Amino acid sequence: MKLTIKHQESFSRGELLLRTFFGWIYILIPHGFILAFLGIWSCILTFISFWAILFTGKYPKSFFEYQVNLQKWALRVNSRMYNLADGYPAFGLKANDEHTDLEIPYPENLNRGMVLVKFFFGAIYVIIPHLFLLFFKAIAVCVIAFLAWWVVLFTGNYPKSWHAFNVRLFRWQTRINLYLTFMTDEYPPFNGKE
Repeated sequence: MKLTIKHQESFSRGELLLRTFFGWIYILIPHGFILAFLGIWSCILTFISFWAILFTGKYPKSFFEYQVNLQKWALRVNSRMYNLADGYPAFGLKANDEHTDLEIPYPENLNRGMVLVKFFFGAIYVIIPHLFLLFFKAIAVCVIAFLAWWVVLFTGNYPKSWHAFNVRLFRWQTRINLYLTFMTDEYPPFNGKE
């Protein structure tokens, strides 16, 4: 998996203020409304895919593409709401974005036994240890995002190392999500490095 949010040369102070005070109205409400319904469909496809992998060892390709496109859309929205990218996130599963990119290779074969292990024991060996560490990472990301907000407001620049640190959170969360929704057999590492 490759997730990138491009670090911009300069960030718009006007957009920063607009997103901060009104982003929930013009970004979160319209995108969130649609993403909620698409998320329900995603859960249904994940359930069907569980059975498909269990019996065939393959994730249905069209289902996989849908899930990847849904992840891309969510990434576009989240990157704006965390002030990691400027511009309005595009609507649609097939939309492109100049600031974000997510590449998830289609697995030709998936381990049928691992599907059962993930389903029955995923909470124990994935969610609990990762969430424990992600809790502290998320606190650090919030602190850095808060400080970065002020830096962008006064300088128009988002410190590159802070940007990279915050992007790693998205990378880490996405890998956990891919693993638990049966889209990969690769156990997510305990970091968000590329």
